[in-house]
Amino acid sequence: MKSSPKGGLIYSTDGGRMCPECRQALAACVCKPVAKTLPIGDGVVRVTRETKGRGGKSVTLVKGLALGPLDLAFLGKQLRTACGSGGTVKEGVIEVQGDHCERVIETLKKYGYNAKRAGG
Repeated sequence: MKSSPKGGLIYSTDGGRMCPECRQALAACVCKPVAKTLPIGDGVVRVTRETKGRGGKSVTLVKGLALGPLDLAFLGKQLRTACGSGGTVKEGVIEVQGDHCERVIETLKKYGYNAKRAGG
């Protein structure tokens, strides 16, 4: 058993991590909703190309999607498949390897998103 500096139980060998406010296991926490709220966007999906910090290699970024993690991963898979490229989803941003801005915008519009090119 570990205690936090404020005196609340943070871990129990019986239940695992504990919520410091309601002192229940995180799975049974009653003080915070289990499902996180979706990020609020302005309805415009922005597609940019970036090379910064990537060794000169370009990456197409898709930002502004108000989707849950599973839906975001599914859409990321669809975009990567349409571009024939690799990529990932990090912190609500879909990354597709290579410069595929136009193809990503076409695919997003096909799925009904209001997509536009951002940046230079």
